[in-house]
Amino acid sequence: MIGSKSTQSTPAQASSWRWWVSGLLLFATMINYMDRQTLANVAVRITNEYGLNNEQYGSLETHFGLAFACGSIGFGFLVDHVSVRWLYPCVLALWSAAGFMTASTTSYDELLLCRTVLGFFEAGHWPCALKTTQRLLSRDERTLGNSVLQSGASIGAIATPLIMQWMLAGHSEPGAWRQPFQVIAGVGAIWIVFWIWMMRRVEIEPEKNAGVGPASKWSPHHLFEAIFSRRFLVLLVVVACINVCWQLVRAWLPKFLQEGRGYTESQALYFNSVYYIATDVGCLTAGAVTLWLARRGWSIHASRCWVFGVCAILTSLTVLVSQLPHGTALLAVLLIVAAGSLGLFPCYYSFMQELSISDMGKVTGLLGAFAWIVSSPLQKLFGRLIDQTKSYDLGIALVGCVPLIGLAALLIGWRPSRQANSEIQNQIQ
Repeated sequence: MIGSKSTQSTPAQASSWRWWVSGLLLFATMINYMDRQTLANVAVRITNEYGLNNEQYGSLETHFGLAFACGSIGFGFLVDHVSVRWLYPCVLALWSAAGFMTASTTSYDELLLCRTVLGFFEAGHWPCALKTTQRLLSRDERTLGNSVLQSGASIGAIATPLIMQWMLAGHSEPGAWRQPFQVIAGVGAIWIVFWIWMMRRVEIEPEKNAGVGPASKWSPHHLFEAIFSRRFLVLLVVVACINVCWQLVRAWLPKFLQEGRGYTESQALYFNSVYYIATDVGCLTAGAVTLWLARRGWSIHASRCWVFGVCAILTSLTVLVSQLPHGTALLAVLLIVAAGSLGLFPCYYSFMQELSISDMGKVTGLLGAFAWIVSSPLQKLFGRLIDQTKSYDLGIALVGCVPLIGLAALLIGWRPSRQANSEIQNQIQ
């Protein structure tokens, strides 16, 4: 729990402060993805230096993901009982340390260990961040707030290949990839200072800022009511589907461009940055459009489902990507896929935040763990498929279509609360 001290801030100041904190959460996500994406951006160098095949590289992502699943559960439960004020910076410091130590590895086993530790502690980011946005923002603001939070993934993924290109340009010798891991890991120390400074005097009133006041008749579910509900089952399907699409493309895009379509390392790194600019645009647009529709008479549920559906259709264009050769058309379609792939997440987070208020961290952790348990073994299978077929095309085509399954589950299984929609529409009007 963040805390419950009252403040002397005016409503305007309090509103401004909430969005400044949301911006800080964006930077935490950015750091999270910078530490995560460093490996993918030098995947060809590392696999060559350690003599790894694609299946072994996939195992690195599998161990990262399974550790992330364990961390999701552990930190999900912890965040409901320990102050986010202190838990958050501790988690960030520990995953930064794991990223820093990656630069010192001398064998595949050591690299595997560092990725496992990194995955475990990086998992703490999401329960902490989503607990914060749930407490800070009202129900109609959360999708946009979650878009701001999630867009940090794009910013981190944009910055990482540019940093790598700048640091690695002209350096083809073995081990040249190590210094970027240390530099990027060091960014976390800066964030910790800003977090402690911003949270030094202001604490959040949980129930009030969660948008569920004492007069509200749609009270939050307790944990067991939440996880045995139909909505929870629907979100298990949704989060698994969107995570499979996002994580596999994230991990394999640089290798697909270089080994599958003949781009140079430099070209792949620059395009990676452009790709994640498109994901950021898609993410922020998804949140803004959802809020715009809700404030123009759409039910909040309908606006979220509509945006989610459009994004799922965009990701399915990987079928077209698999048929396109090296060239402008290939890159253009990849950018459309990028916008859709991250636009799915703020909608999902907003649905998830309605399952429970009091046990938000636990629900976040359980759903996140399931997503990683499903997607992580597929990394190794994806690599095996490439080794066997000598092509990335089939795997790329399939992963982009998976969010359509999540859309179907959402449309069939999720039933919005009429009373909740009525209350928020009255507030908007």
